[in-house]
Amino acid sequence: MIYITQLVYIKTGQESKFHEFEQIAIPIISKYNGRLLIRIRPDNHSIIEKSIDKPYEIHIVEFDSEESFEKFTKDEERKKYLHLKDQSIKDVVLLKGIKL
Repeated sequence: MIYITQLVYIKTGQESKFHEFEQIAIPIISKYNGRLLIRIRPDNHSIIEKSIDKPYEIHIVEFDSEESFEKFTKDEERKKYLHLKDQSIKDVVLLKGIKL
């Protein structure tokens, strides 16, 4: 298993475009042996300490392999809607890891 954590930063006023993209992209995860474990929209009260900007959302996804994750990123249906992602997302920090 591999784990993907994303810190997602949205362009101001583009939340609806981001949500539209997520409605398409999230269901595709399972097509590639993946599973959305948690999707968090942190607020100022949930942050104890920080040295980075607060992300709009935090996603943790698991895939059975790196190959499955790569196939997900190349999915043709998902690629049709990448313009929504490009319009709405300012920045993404992606962290890959394994369960210890």
